[in-house]
Amino acid sequence: MADMINVALPKGRLGDRVYDMFEAAGFECPSIREKNRKLIFENPEKGVRYFWVKPSDVAIYVERGAADIGVVGKDILMEAGSDIYELLDLNTGCCRMAVAAPKGYVNDPDSDLRVATKFTNVAREYYASMGRDIDIIHLNGSIELAPILGLSDVIVDLVETGTTLRENNLEVIEEIAQISARLISNKSSFKFKNKQIEEIAGKMAEQIK
Repeated sequence: MADMINVALPKGRLGDRVYDMFEAAGFECPSIREKNRKLIFENPEKGVRYFWVKPSDVAIYVERGAADIGVVGKDILMEAGSDIYELLDLNTGCCRMAVAAPKGYVNDPDSDLRVATKFTNVAREYYASMGRDIDIIHLNGSIELAPILGLSDVIVDLVETGTTLRENNLEVIEEIAQISARLISNKSSFKFKNKQIEEIAGKMAEQIK
């Protein structure tokens, strides 16, 4: 059991897709397919133990060593600044981190920019790199409402298809980063369980188009 690799998977559709990749890589755990409320699933023969966690918590479990490896969106890594190793871009869960504003928006570089977002650290670092002063308005949902109601000038958010923006008369004006799911590792685990982790990463890399 000491050599078991603990894997933190994000709950939801991304987690399901990513587990398919682990399974295809030869690290299956049949009990995870059963309809139940269990949170931990293991296959001692394959040396893996999986558990489901909230997507935003994956990096915390990995950074603090409760999980050896995990899968998390690049957006969460950027926001949290997690002290982990990023092993692989899984090329799934793809979208982009962007700045959006009402159509026809005109930037006034001499005024403080009001930015609504739940990615406060990403927004702060992005605008700091340009030397721009901003007033961050932290919101947890329906970010698109903020500029419509005059709460903010722009928003920083994830954009997948852009449909929600278009339906609310908003548009992307700047792109900050491409986002996708990443395979990450605890730094200590990568040292002491390197062979197993490298094997998993290598077999998952073979599936990436």
